[in-house]
Amino acid sequence: MFCFQCEQTKEGVGCDVEGLCGKKFDVAAGHDVLIYALKGIAMWAHRARKMGVIDSEADRIVTRAIFATLTNVNFDYDDIIDYCKKAISAREKIKEMYIDACKKAGKEPEELSGAAVFALPEEDDDLYDLAKSIGIVQSMKTLGKDVCGVQEMIVYGVKGLAAYADHAFILGIEDDAVYAGIHEILDFLTTEEAKSLDNLLPMALKAGELNMKIMEMLDKQEVERFGNPEITQVSLVSRIGKAILISGHDLHFLEELLKQTDGTGIDIYTHGEMLPAHAYPGLKKYSHLVGHYGGAWQKQKTEFSKFPGPIVMTSNCIIEPRRSYMASIYTMGPVSYPGCPHLDSTEFSDVIETAKSMLGFKEEKKIGNGDLEKLLIGFAFNSVMSVAGDVIEAVKSGKIKKFFLIGGCDGPERKRSYFTTLAEKLPEDHVILTLGCGKYRVNHKDYGVIPGTGIPRLLDCGQCNDAFSAIKIAVALKDAFGLASVNDLPLEFAISWFEQKAVAILLTLLHLGIKGIHLGPNLPAFVTPAVLDVLVKEFEIAPVTNIKDDFGIEN
Repeated sequence: MFCFQCEQTKEGVGCDVEGLCGKKFDVAAGHDVLIYALKGIAMWAHRARKMGVIDSEADRIVTRAIFATLTNVNFDYDDIIDYCKKAISAREKIKEMYIDACKKAGKEPEELSGAAVFALPEEDDDLYDLAKSIGIVQSMKTLGKDVCGVQEMIVYGVKGLAAYADHAFILGIEDDAVYAGIHEILDFLTTEEAKSLDNLLPMALKAGELNMKIMEMLDKQEVERFGNPEITQVSLVSRIGKAILISGHDLHFLEELLKQTDGTGIDIYTHGEMLPAHAYPGLKKYSHLVGHYGGAWQKQKTEFSKFPGPIVMTSNCIIEPRRSYMASIYTMGPVSYPGCPHLDSTEFSDVIETAKSMLGFKEEKKIGNGDLEKLLIGFAFNSVMSVAGDVIEAVKSGKIKKFFLIGGCDGPERKRSYFTTLAEKLPEDHVILTLGCGKYRVNHKDYGVIPGTGIPRLLDCGQCNDAFSAIKIAVALKDAFGLASVNDLPLEFAISWFEQKAVAILLTLLHLGIKGIHLGPNLPAFVTPAVLDVLVKEFEIAPVTNIKDDFGIEN
């Protein structure tokens, strides 16, 4: 195997025996073959669309199956092979639809090769051999490290945006333009044009543009479904009683769990990226949504072992469960781990029965990240804009000197203390915006308010996909000050990345022309020195070093 799609990759080069995430070589091979099969679907689907032919099955299998290949999502080899079979079946269907459309139009159908026609091996050893022949190592040999790296960056960006598209689909919204864009990008990666850096970089920005559209679509649907997020205090103290913990990103799954546990006496606690759910009126109305448990995803082995009820994992990021809770952690959607029960629907009766059989909390105690007993959240676009006048006046009067966006992904890398140190050392006239699970690096303490204003210094904008909300805030402030560009705002970016959703968001920021982003704790292994040189020249991307050299702040 060879995998370098996430930040924790072995020695900053690539995992070649077993993923540091816990991914075995067989699953890694399955992921590679699955992505290859999805490119095959895209090759036919992209051409079929030009003939006016659309197949929703082909569209949806691509987004869900890609999601399964994200870091810390699906570790089940049999499940991945099942995705491969479904992908091949969908590919053959859209292929025939395309050929039939060509015949009806009197047009000669294109003859395609490679991913468009390969047969899925029946034997595991043959599948492993196929994975080697189409994998990153072979790609580096044939294309060179620079081209291979940018191609992979685009694939990872598509993985991230496809995950967001799947979140939107679960909430009941989809857009053909999104599916068309995904097919176009994946098809492009199979062409001769994709062997040129000059062609690849614009396509990477196109992926960022598509991700922006998806995040906007997801944001709109969440607001229509659950209302605009409100500034809300979330308890980090347990309540005596039976309990269920829910993690991930999918608010629809949380809503269904809240409905089915209403009146049962079972309390619901959020974990990880579910924290922002407490700010939505349509979810916070449930009195048994009582608090938030634990910190970021990488601490789950220790924290989940201590939770006295079942756990529901709705999306990334799952870590190999300990035996002590393996039977009581339920996976959903694309998430799967061998030995853990999987829910094929939003029927939570098994989870509820498990909760009733477990101890629950026997006392009130602190269960959150750090020393606080409450977290203040809900600073999405509408909430911030409701006090925009005060913010603008504070900037004009000099009470607010600068905004820092410190967020993104969290992870186990020790260098991530950089983001904590930065937040803690910022002067009291600086506002901190945060989002994603990277918030757990900075939200462990009370930063107080901007002196003389009452404006909180830490503004939690929400989940990683709520980068859209943060972008809207920045654009609104730019317009309010009459500036030509967001780059002219007193705004700094210190972005932590870990996996493919973060890649998609980074590509979105670059698409928007945002410059001077400090990225860390380590640069992606797939970004070669030559490609980094381009990113530095075009977008002023800077790897984080230390807060004094990066921002002039004494450590």
